[in-house]
Amino acid sequence: MATQTIRRRTVMGGCVAAGAAVSLMLAGPAHAHTDHGDHVNEVDWPEDFTSAYSAMAVPDEVVVPEGEPSPIDEDATGDFMLWLNSELDVICYEIALEGVTGNYESPAFTATHIHEGPTGEAGPPRVAFPDPQSEGDGPRTSSGCMEGPFVTGVEDDDGNDHGDWFTVSQIEDDPTAFYADVHTEEYLDGVVRGQLTQVPLDGVETGGGGETAQQGIAIAGPAAGVGAVALLAAGAYVLIMRRSRNQQV
Repeated sequence: MATQTIRRRTVMGGCVAAGAAVSLMLAGPAHAHTDHGDHVNEVDWPEDFTSAYSAMAVPDEVVVPEGEPSPIDEDATGDFMLWLNSELDVICYEIALEGVTGNYESPAFTATHIHEGPTGEAGPPRVAFPDPQSEGDGPRTSSGCMEGPFVTGVEDDDGNDHGDWFTVSQIEDDPTAFYADVHTEEYLDGVVRGQLTQVPLDGVETGGGGETAQQGIAIAGPAAGVGAVALLAAGAYVLIMRRSRNQQV
């Protein structure tokens, strides 16, 4: 599958420019921590990415396994930013939860996931992220990078983990078939949920090819403006979606 690649140092320039829009800090290795760390294959930020995705997770997108709406916590929201390198099978993440209260709870190793399932349908977890944690009264946050093979701790009827045979390239093939969510003791079906939406790297759609597919971008130093535009575009997209969501509440 042809994908566009954007180098890590280019993304770093965009991060600084984006500021609060995207708080990713790539100055050095970044790791997340979890009580179930044995299943998480944490890695350093890769040199490049092949695609990026956002999920604006809200309570009213949560459904029970039968597909019906679930009881919701109207004050909860979640922002997921995901960067993929499908050649290395690596996913990097920044997650921020607002208004999520109580303890996490899930049959999986953690309660913060990517599931496979279209809008309005529940599906199995494919990736289990370390659960976001708070400092003081601030939002719950987590960030880092994970490399496949992915293990969720939940098995299918044949005894296979739901992360078996999953690779991040499957997200690039059809991002709308995946959603991000978080589960708590009070909201076992999910407290917030959002379908993945592709966002630009270098101002063009990536992950499924495109007009500039197969063109690697390696711009460093002052010339990294293209990367700044890429991350600013992703950050601006997140802000626009967040504003739109808040105006609908």
